[in-house]
Amino acid sequence: MRHQVKGRKLGRSTPHRKATLQALSVALIKEHRIQTTLPKAKELRTFVEPIITKAKEDTTHTRRQVFSKLRDKHAVTELFDSIVPEVGDRPGGYTRILKLGRRLGDSAQMAVIELVDFNDVKPESSETKKKRTRRAGKSNKPTPADETSKEKETEKVKDTPKAAKEEKPKETKASADSKKEEKADDSSEEK
Repeated sequence: MRHQVKGRKLGRSTPHRKATLQALSVALIKEHRIQTTLPKAKELRTFVEPIITKAKEDTTHTRRQVFSKLRDKHAVTELFDSIVPEVGDRPGGYTRILKLGRRLGDSAQMAVIELVDFNDVKPESSETKKKRTRRAGKSNKPTPADETSKEKETEKVKDTPKAAKEEKPKETKASADSKKEEKADDSSEEK
C-alpha cells in the first residue's frame, strides 16, 4: 500500500517525470498559461511555486539554484525580470488551475494552469445579481418589486367599474355558427 506517499508518478520513470515537470514549468514561465492534464497541472503547481518563492530574492546564488531546476536561461531571466516584480508580496499561491473537461481521444481530465497575476480575463464583478437557487427557498416577505406590481394590479381592478366587466355580450348560437363558417372558409382559402 502506498499510504502517504507524496507526489504523482504520472506513468513515467523518475528522470522522465523530472524532465516533464521541468519542460512544463519553463512553458508556464514563458507563456504564463498552459493547457495540460489535471494531474500534471497539480503536480506542476508543487514543482513551480517553490521556484517562484526562491526567485523573490534576486541574488546570483538563487539564480543558479533556479537554473539548476529549470535548465533554461531565458526562462530564468523571464522569471526574475518580469514575473517576480508582478508577484510582489503575495505569500504563495502563484498559480491557478481551471478545469476544462475531458479530452476527446482518451477522456483525460484537462486543465489550464496559469500565473495568477498574469491572467487576461477579468473576473466577474460582484455588482451582478446573484442567482437564487430553488433549494434556498423564497422568503415570505415580498420584495419591493413584487409589492409595486401587486399594487398596480389592485389599482387597475379598483379603477374599472364592475358594470363594465359584467356587460360582456353573450354569444348567441347564431353568432357561434357564423364564426365556425368563417374559420372553415379561411382554411379552404389557405389550401
